[in-house]
Amino acid sequence: MKLTIGSIVVSVLLASAASAFPLSSRAPTTAPNSASRQMGPARGSSAGAAYFITNEPSGNMLIAADIGTDGTLTLREAVDAGGIGAHGITSPNGPDPLFAQGSVKVSAAGNIVATVNSGSNTLAVFSLNPSNPTSLNMIGKPVGSGGQFPMSLAINKAGNTVCALNGGEINGVGCFKVDKQNGLVPIANTVRSLNLNQTTPATGVPPTPGFLAVWDIAADGSLSADFKSVGPQKGGLLPFSMTVIGGKNAVLATDAGLGFDIFDFNAVNGNTSAASGSNATSSGDRSSANAIAGQVATCWSSFSPKTGNFFLTDIGTSTVTEVNVDSNLKGTIVMVDVYKFPLCWTISDGSGTIDNDVATIGGKDFLYVLAPNATSIDVLSLDAPGKATNIQKVDIAGPAKAAGVTINPNNLQGMTTFVRS
Repeated sequence: MKLTIGSIVVSVLLASAASAFPLSSRAPTTAPNSASRQMGPARGSSAGAAYFITNEPSGNMLIAADIGTDGTLTLREAVDAGGIGAHGITSPNGPDPLFAQGSVKVSAAGNIVATVNSGSNTLAVFSLNPSNPTSLNMIGKPVGSGGQFPMSLAINKAGNTVCALNGGEINGVGCFKVDKQNGLVPIANTVRSLNLNQTTPATGVPPTPGFLAVWDIAADGSLSADFKSVGPQKGGLLPFSMTVIGGKNAVLATDAGLGFDIFDFNAVNGNTSAASGSNATSSGDRSSANAIAGQVATCWSSFSPKTGNFFLTDIGTSTVTEVNVDSNLKGTIVMVDVYKFPLCWTISDGSGTIDNDVATIGGKDFLYVLAPNATSIDVLSLDAPGKATNIQKVDIAGPAKAAGVTINPNNLQGMTTFVRS
């Protein structure tokens, strides 16, 4: 098995003993029907849109916000996602109900938005109008996710394939073609098990260390029968999100128990001809486990092409940390002046910063961070490396109440952005 970033890769944080439940027992539950709600009027011209989900057990809604030409957000519409949300088993309940990044994803190539309905064990896909990207229409009907408690999605570069990670009692991955008339259509031989001993809803107790599970993708879209397990370097504990490192066969994964990990797939494949530099091991492996001092649970990540840096959010400290990864895959926390303090921005104490995404608007990058404890979204202008400015705090609770949209800080999840070309 050759590992590349074109393979299916999932980060496994769930309890890891073998499951005795057959894959064939999957079945979606019946979803309620609710109307779409307008949350606010248009404000100026739109450069794109941002999306997240309410993930409510009474009915999941996909919320769309306009991105203005200045990078700021205006909540516009809440659309029925055709299913119900769910919260993983924790005591007490708190933010990050799905224990995952990527519960909602957008594709500019395909002009689609896809979301999980974790309480229904289904997925839904919507078409978006590039000229008015907050206007969404469901394609077909929600489909079974291929397992239970779907928690994360990935869309290929062409925007015509969606793969889902299921984290419940029946866990693993499954992939779907996007049919513009019928919605998501299962791809043969893509339902693959992780063989985890889990519950539905999932528990938040992970194995230590966690691992990446990697399947090869064949030309017909089918997946290899078995996955390859790839663990973090020594010191790595709980790989969580994954963000591709551009131009490298590698990913940056946040590590909820340490800070962040870098996985060098060239070394995993035994191809070390390109693996050189001061941080490479004697075998040429440039993978690493990297601590963030004072971190509590660094779990979400995104990449800013204009600054060339990654931005990581910590739910426990409500901070954003900026990380640079150089051409030799050496990861470094961006420093401030001669004091060499790690560059972290505190969004708001206790706000519970979770999902984030970066959008490039008018030649500048903006970071959008969901802060569910504050029922808000923070918008940061990424003016240059090491120079971020918080330019907006978007209230979710007020517009949701006015529109009759049920939200709970413990259930909000997801953040993905679309930019008009």
